[in-house]
Amino acid sequence: MKIAFSPCPNDTFIFYAWVHGLIPGAPDLDVTYADIDVTNYLATRPDGPDVLKVSCAALPWVLRDYALLPCGGALGKGCGPLILTKEAAEPASLAGKRVAVPSDRSTAYLLFRLWVSRHVPRGVGEIRVMPFHRIMPAVQAGEVDAGLVIHEARFTYPSYGLHMLVDLGEWWEKDTGLPIPLGAIIARRHLDRDAIAGWIRASVRHAWSHPEEPMEYVLRHAQEMDPEVAKAHINLYVNEFSADLGRDGYGAIRTLLSRAAEEGLVPSWDPSTLEG
Repeated sequence: MKIAFSPCPNDTFIFYAWVHGLIPGAPDLDVTYADIDVTNYLATRPDGPDVLKVSCAALPWVLRDYALLPCGGALGKGCGPLILTKEAAEPASLAGKRVAVPSDRSTAYLLFRLWVSRHVPRGVGEIRVMPFHRIMPAVQAGEVDAGLVIHEARFTYPSYGLHMLVDLGEWWEKDTGLPIPLGAIIARRHLDRDAIAGWIRASVRHAWSHPEEPMEYVLRHAQEMDPEVAKAHINLYVNEFSADLGRDGYGAIRTLLSRAAEEGLVPSWDPSTLEG
């Protein structure tokens, strides 16, 4: 079975047991490791993988061919994207400025645009898409005026001397009372989605039961990340929603995409396709 997910610690932790043949009855995996900006577009191709990790924001483009699985993704509280600047700043200072983002089809980007529409009346200027690990150095070097960061940047941005302008996850949680819907696992609609979800849940449970076992694999793919940062990343992004989206998980995704469609940030979509 062909699968694509990111080399980030939460994904490699979740899929470790399945990738290494530790889940009885699960097929062997042919893995493509790629940043979320790549997997979001892989899912739009006719020859895209059987199973992918994508941003929740990308779902309106892919739900015709893929179905959302109820597990394996990245949702939660206190784990949202941040807007960083080189100097301490106020929201209005972003007007007309250059902002680096990790993907134009990411939840981080949708949250950013929804926040900008309320807090930066004149709007920002140029948007530059770049790999997330390049964003903080670009802000530090003055290549851009602000950066939208995700993942472990939440823990490491002070080492670049940067300032947090806003925590978009905190803003979202206060505004909606819902978890932040960051990443989702999708599977081709012709596949046995219940079976795939069962294998993913078994892989998550194995990792939770043996948390040190996946770490060599996790760190090998984590771009020289400090082991303690990798563990903090896993603890933040692998949570109860990784095992089961539940009512709040589905509600968070539905709310995000509905608001984004109203703003014209994503195509119109049928909410019934989320659970069907």
